Amino acid sequence: MGYKELSVNLGTDYTEQELCNFISKKLSIKDFLYKINKKSLDARNRSNIHWQITVEVSSKELKGKPIEPEYPFDIPYKKRNEKVVVVGSGPAGFFSAFVLQKAGFNVTLLERGADVSKREKGIRSFEKTGTFDPISNYAFGEGGAGTFSDGKLTSRSKHISKERQFIISQYIEAGAPEEIAYLTHAHIGSNNLKRIVKTLRARFINSGGKILFESFVKDIKIKDKKAVAVTTLTEEIDANIVIMATGLASYETYKMLIKKGVGFNIKNFALGCRVEHEQQIINLAQWGKKGITGVKAAEYRLAAKLDKDNSVYTFCMCPGGTIIPSTAYEKANIVNGMSMYERNSDFANAGCVTGINLNKLIGKELLALEALDWLKELEQSFYKYSNGYAIPACTIKDFMSKKISGEKIISSYPLGVISAPLWELLPAEVVKAISLGLVDFSKKIRGFDKGNIMGLETKTSSVIQVIRQENALCHGFENLYMIGEGSGYSGGIISSGADGVRAAMWIIAGG
Repeated sequence: MGYKELSVNLGTDYTEQELCNFISKKLSIKDFLYKINKKSLDARNRSNIHWQITVEVSSKELKGKPIEPEYPFDIPYKKRNEKVVVVGSGPAGFFSAFVLQKAGFNVTLLERGADVSKREKGIRSFEKTGTFDPISNYAFGEGGAGTFSDGKLTSRSKHISKERQFIISQYIEAGAPEEIAYLTHAHIGSNNLKRIVKTLRARFINSGGKILFESFVKDIKIKDKKAVAVTTLTEEIDANIVIMATGLASYETYKMLIKKGVGFNIKNFALGCRVEHEQQIINLAQWGKKGITGVKAAEYRLAAKLDKDNSVYTFCMCPGGTIIPSTAYEKANIVNGMSMYERNSDFANAGCVTGINLNKLIGKELLALEALDWLKELEQSFYKYSNGYAIPACTIKDFMSKKISGEKIISSYPLGVISAPLWELLPAEVVKAISLGLVDFSKKIRGFDKGNIMGLETKTSSVIQVIRQENALCHGFENLYMIGEGSGYSGGIISSGADGVRAAMWIIAGG
């Protein structure tokens, strides 16, 4: 059997037969198998928008060796007596727990929120009635915040290719579309993720793991620099190893850890709003037409360098998506974006944020707790402004001119919008940076200034970062680890999951 890698450009509406015909003609072979290794959309020339596809072809009529796949590490199994407690069921927490259970540890996974079915009911009720549910919301619950925010699998993190491949393979085995292994901008979709996290949970339990939902961790018992037990609202669980994977929204958990002596530094983080457009505006700007057969919806990724220290960029762009109320707490008001696998909403949205140094913004050196309190107060101020979960909003043109035009705002956001001078609700430095960014973006994408800007986006990255060793062990502790977005060392599904996998492998190597 011989092998050949082949690059091919095909129309967006190509069929499998067309791809096979191209391979057969190009390589002059008839009997073959193929596998797609990479697929990306090339829309640089609007008159010739096409898929760029790399395929690996195998056939008895060819010569050459197969491309060596970069297999993920083997998880060495042996029966172990150590009890591991993992706190948080997002990608970091779940995959660390999953790998450790496969390695023979006795793992208990604790999640403060509800299982995904109950969580979905709570979210729908919240969006219908405006009554917040602390157990079932967009921030807390099975699968973490990512379960209900699109399932994007892009990551800028380097040196995690093996971990990435492992995570992708687990998602596919659990029912994710196989295209996530090769699409450049792969995403699973929130509708698929709800089903997939259930399957992953079942696999974890079938391997001997234990998962407890609605189990808020209020304390960790520390003895001689070791975590020896985790205390929930209902029980105390003994542990030989404790892994914290609580995400960046769990403020009271941060405070508990700080009181226990876990060190945190303030770090630069991103702050801003959501911008939203009619999807057809973005399609026309990017493609020159309202739609293309074979492609769901046009995307964009924008950045404006303001000076050597400041920039504005879009983040978590959701084509064919919706803006969601993603607060983790009652009487706070923040937003995020999500989309289903089909990406067939009439709207497109994205975070529009700028990086800030909070010490510089405030004008003094803050402690980690002070930084958290500052952010919490900002989130609560948006709730106070609208006296609820409707989000303050204005047009992009109004934001740039600092003048309310009174133009009606139509949005995908389920709990309503309220016309507001958004520039008065944000720190002046943030307003200045985003205003300049919007001017730049409006030059790059035709019709961008026809959109709206709304709500408060605070969960792009963490405002504080745990002081930890390379293996994710918290400084000053012998068995307390912190991973994922809440640690300040990762962001998004893939990098957070990889952080959890790497920590688990360090623990296995040490055991």
